[in-house]
Amino acid sequence: MIIAPSILAADFSQLSNEIIRADISGADWIHLDVMDGHFVPNLTFGAPVIAAIRQYTDKPFDVHLMIDEPLRYLSGFRKAGADIITFHGEARSDPGQTVQAILESGAKPAMAVKPTTPIETVFPYLDRLYMVLVMTVEPGFGGQAFMEEVLPKVRAVKEKKPDLLVEVDGGINAETVRKAALAGVDVCVAGTAVFGAPDMGEAIRGLKEAGTVEY
Repeated sequence: MIIAPSILAADFSQLSNEIIRADISGADWIHLDVMDGHFVPNLTFGAPVIAAIRQYTDKPFDVHLMIDEPLRYLSGFRKAGADIITFHGEARSDPGQTVQAILESGAKPAMAVKPTTPIETVFPYLDRLYMVLVMTVEPGFGGQAFMEEVLPKVRAVKEKKPDLLVEVDGGINAETVRKAALAGVDVCVAGTAVFGAPDMGEAIRGLKEAGTVEY
């Protein structure tokens, strides 16, 4: 299981230190939630913040664009240091053009779906995607409860393309990471479970252990 701590749950007054702490505690990726206040009701940060913290880790930056027009802005996020760029199938930008633009930028393209969006939305693009993100909460705010009922979407993607990475985001803890792993999830985004833990390293190791499934 790849664990990608979400800095949405970090102490923003100590952001550089939080990135370093996640790195040395065993994070595989760093997950960055970009929200525009339109596509989702919350507002977070943009490319300048990502560029500012890029120097503090070599771990892949997993940038989740919860914005209306990802195609318009993705080059800026790539220049800021995004390694994986995830956009939503529900966004206004044409999905095919967005995937192609991400590929041409040198980043790895991923496509996300909200809990109520049919997973079939991503099927036409699977051959060009690096990853599919299945939201296990309604996007926009951290600290929500895990929606187990969306896990069949993970299985549907794996049936279509077994080698494609599938990520889940929302409500991840030692219990839910196990359920995700059993459904075939490869990457778990964890916020409070990591940044809110007394010992971040122990928390990440615990999530990895709970997410290890032998078939």
